[in-house]
Amino acid sequence: MSPRVTTSQLMEHVQKLGEEHPPLRLESADRTIRHPDLVRKRFTGVLNFLARVELEVDRNVLELLTIMPNPREVDRVFYADVWSHQEMAHGYLLDQLQGDLGITPEEPYMTIPLRIRLLGALAHWEPIQQVSRLLYYLTGAATERQAVLAYSKLSAALLEMGETPTAETVIQPIKRQEPGHFAFYRMSATQMIQDMELAPWQLFLARLLRTTNFTLVGVDYVKKYQRDLGGVLVGLGMDQELEIYAREMGRAEAQLLWAHRKGMKFPPYFLKALRESVEMYRGQGNFDRPGSGT
Repeated sequence: MSPRVTTSQLMEHVQKLGEEHPPLRLESADRTIRHPDLVRKRFTGVLNFLARVELEVDRNVLELLTIMPNPREVDRVFYADVWSHQEMAHGYLLDQLQGDLGITPEEPYMTIPLRIRLLGALAHWEPIQQVSRLLYYLTGAATERQAVLAYSKLSAALLEMGETPTAETVIQPIKRQEPGHFAFYRMSATQMIQDMELAPWQLFLARLLRTTNFTLVGVDYVKKYQRDLGGVLVGLGMDQELEIYAREMGRAEAQLLWAHRKGMKFPPYFLKALRESVEMYRGQGNFDRPGSGT
């Protein structure tokens, strides 16, 4: 039986994250680029997508305040004092890298989706806020796994191209901070499940919302972004192993939210979302610039 997760353990984890992983500084990076034309040709869309997502921190925090009007102190400390500063620094680094390459950055998406506003309208009722909190943890866990996979692929590709400084001082430091975020989300969701905080009807609602409203990070039901994500998957070679990536991203969710479904390796909506993005991108054709298609 797995050790029980406590709130004090979560707070210790968050404090350790803040102490051991301060926000990355621009001056810490060696952005020497040996083959700018080649990097620009291969990774303009990838860098644009990743930078935009990292820089959408302010909107993410507003969404959290909408669906969790009364957050736990450990959640507030995590997203306000640790996570948001680290993620914003990631965005600044990637944005500066784009500037070095002469890439025009994609504007962050700052609109709070209607589904979030609707959920927020009900979130002052504690049972609904509990459901929202579980979905927040599950989304965060999947998002961080998705980020680690993408940064790992990008780092490996840059190293193969001989772009060692960029890989080792920009991409890898960003990647190293993501697993700590994943651990927080997974531990938090585990605590809710093990402590039986949710009634059966709340778990049913969480599964229903996840099944009918699932979207991958950076997409937000915007078709353009869904197509752009497909380009990222193709550009990093992840489109050749979609089931592997669906399992990596969805394993924790299968174990926690769908524990009653024995043998489920990952929820099917992960693979569906990945395939749809790749199919949309391939229908577009060129991915020299995100959103270049209509």
